Amino acid sequence: MKNETKMSAEKVVKQPKPKLMNIKLEKLHPFKSHPYKVLDDESMTELVESIKEYGFLNRIIVRPLEEKQDEYEIISGHRRVHAAELLEIKEVSAVVHFIDRDQATILMVDSNCQCENLSLMEKARSYRMKADALSHQGRTCGQTGHKSRDNVSDADSGRTVQRLIRLTYLMPELQEYVDNGKMKMLPAYELSFLNEEAQRDVIDRIDETENFPSHAQARRMRAAFEEGKLDYDTVAEIMAEVKPNQIEKLKIPMDDIRKYVPSSMTPAEMLEYLLKLVKKEYDRQHNRNAR
Repeated sequence: MKNETKMSAEKVVKQPKPKLMNIKLEKLHPFKSHPYKVLDDESMTELVESIKEYGFLNRIIVRPLEEKQDEYEIISGHRRVHAAELLEIKEVSAVVHFIDRDQATILMVDSNCQCENLSLMEKARSYRMKADALSHQGRTCGQTGHKSRDNVSDADSGRTVQRLIRLTYLMPELQEYVDNGKMKMLPAYELSFLNEEAQRDVIDRIDETENFPSHAQARRMRAAFEEGKLDYDTVAEIMAEVKPNQIEKLKIPMDDIRKYVPSSMTPAEMLEYLLKLVKKEYDRQHNRNAR
C-alpha cells in the first residue's frame, strides 16, 4: 500500500520532458522582471551580423505561460529574440521546459550568469532572484548569513553573493553609479544598509561635489546611521575628509638615493635625512631672501 502511494505521488510531481519546437516571435514574452539589459549597441550589431551569416547557433529556452495558451515566457535568449526582431525573422527554435516560476528563475539565472558582459547590478539582481526562488523551495538556510548563499553561484563565494545581493537595496541612482563604475562594490555594500532618507543625503552630496565615498567613509556612515547619528551634515563632514588616495606622494627610486647616503640607513632613516636636507635648504633660501 505504501509503495502504491509513493508511486502515485511520483506520478503527480513528474514533469514532462523538455520539448524542441519552433515558436513565432509574437508568441514569446520577456521573463517578468528579468534583470538583463537588451541594448541596441555594438554587441547587438555583432549578434545580428552573426545570425545573418550563421543562423542561430543555440536554441532559446522558454516555458509555457500558465495564463496564456500556446504562448511562452523567455528564460534565456532575450537578446537573440531581439536580434530576430531586427532581422524580421518570424520564428525561432526553442527548448520548451515545463517548469514552474521558481524553477524557471533558477534556470534563467544559471543560463545567463555565464555571460561575461554582465554588469555588477545585473549579476546582483540575478542572484537575489535566484536566492528568493531557492528560499521558496526551502533550499537555503537563512536570509542573512553568507553560508546560506553558497548554492546561489558556482563562480562566486557565498560572501560575494551576499554582498552583491545587498546592492539591490540601494537607491536607483546609487545602483547606476555602481553599474557605470563610478562607485566601487565595497562602499556601495556599506551604503546599502542606510535607509532611503540617508541614501538620498549621500546622493545629494555626490551631486554637489562630484566625489564618491571611499570604503572607509561608507563604513563610518553606516556606523553613524546604526547609532542614529547620521544626517546630511554628518554625511558632508565624512565625505569632506581627504582620502588616502588623494594625498600626493613623491616616489624616488631607492637606488638613486643609496649613492649619497650610508648603506646602513633604513628607508625610514633615509626619509628623515632627506626631510632635514630639504628643511635646511629652505631655511637657507628664506634667510637669504630676508636680508
